[in-house]
Order: sequence, then C-alpha cells, then structure tokens
Amino acid sequence: MSFFELNDLTTGYADRHGRKVISSQLNAQLRQGRLTCMLGPNGAGKSTLLRTMIAFQPALGGQIMLHGRELSTYTMPELARQISIVLTENPKNMNMTVEEVVALGRSPYTGFWGKLHEADRKAIDESLRLIGIEDFKHRKIASLSDGERQKVMIAKSITQETPIIFLDEPTAFLDYPSKVKTMLLLHQLTRALGKTVFLSTHDMEHALWIADEIWLLDREKGLTTGTPQELSESGQIGAYFDCKDMTYIPESRRFAVTLPQ
Repeated sequence: MSFFELNDLTTGYADRHGRKVISSQLNAQLRQGRLTCMLGPNGAGKSTLLRTMIAFQPALGGQIMLHGRELSTYTMPELARQISIVLTENPKNMNMTVEEVVALGRSPYTGFWGKLHEADRKAIDESLRLIGIEDFKHRKIASLSDGERQKVMIAKSITQETPIIFLDEPTAFLDYPSKVKTMLLLHQLTRALGKTVFLSTHDMEHALWIADEIWLLDREKGLTTGTPQELSESGQIGAYFDCKDMTYIPESRRFAVTLPQ
C-alpha cells in the first residue's frame, strides 16, 4: 500500500539569484513495510531529493503526499510522529550513554520537560533488544565502533515509533561485514515491525540483493523505480551505471570490472 508519493516533484534551491533546479518531474511511491534503496552517481541529486522528502528543504514544484496530505502542511511535531531520520553524522554529545541517545527518540511524546514514563522506557528497552545492543546500553557513545553507533541511531529511530524511517548513507563508514549486517537489519525491520524504510546508498550490489524496491536517480535520465529483478531484466541498471570499465551482469546482480591491459 502506497502512503508516501512524489507527484511531478521538482527539487533544488531558491535564492536571491533565482532557482537552481536539480531534478524535475519526479514521480514515485513508497510502499508500507518495504525496504527501498535510492541509487545514483555522485551529483545525481540524491541528497537534495532526500532532504526534500524529509522536509529539510522545500520543493520547488509538484507535491509530496503523506497519508493523502501534502507534506508541507504538516507541523514539525506532526512530522516527528510520522518520519524518523538517521543521518551519517555521529551524535553531537559523545559523552551520552547508548540508552540516553536512544531515549531521544521519545521526544515527540514526552512533552516540553522530556520526562520518561513507563511506556517510554518500555519502548526504549524494546528497541535496544530488537537491535541487539541491550548489553551495552550504559556505555558511552564515544566508546563504540562506527557500526555500533549506527545501530544506536537505528534503535533511536525505532523508539520514535514512526511508520517511516529515512536513512542517508547508513553504511558509508562501515566495513564490509557491517555493511551487510546493517542492510539485513533494515530489511528485518520492515518485516518484524512493518516499517517503511528508505535509504540512499552507494552500496549498489548490497541494495540490489536486499532491497524490495530500487529508485534509480540521474540528472539526465531522471527517476526510474522498480524491483531489483525488474530493473535488472529491463536493462535499466546497466543504462544508469555501465561505463567503459564496468558492466552490469543481470544474472548475478553484480558489476564486472575490466582491468586495463
């Protein structure tokens, strides 16, 4: 079921010198309980589109619809109960404990004073358990590895209890096994909790193996969406990424690299 839609969306920036359009006529849908990965080369406009989808910057045209209502009409408190966001930056206060960071996800529900009640603590403990980090909830963020910190931020987003989780390059600074584990964890959240998970990534092969749906974004080709199988068999992935030294192999969902002679 689709409940988040892009309708003829135009993204970019507006300043005193006019408008700078990055992408235009974007049409796509996010479906409930699905993992969607956005792929594209550097400069394709992925970050701009993601920032527009999470209301960090306004659209230049078209609409983003959430539950049949235009995204721009939501207040920030309303959005905080619909959308949670995991960015690549580390928590600002590295002296906080894991439990304290995860508890920040309850801020849309705790009011001005931020007092935690029984239901809030239950949500925090359940998130820690689900992600598998309950054993070091009292450790300082500064003592964790990059992969462990990423798990903490994902747990925080779960504690926020939103139907949608957006992530920006969640595997960017992780080693190979941690990349795979993180992608599998995000896929699990869609099944275990019915979350809709959307992320931008450069880890193309992981995305093509694990994602339910793929968004391909390019400045010239625009936005193409579909399942990994559909986009592989149609030749769309090759059309977006094939180059002189790299060719996409649909049967294996991997890229073959031609070494120089």
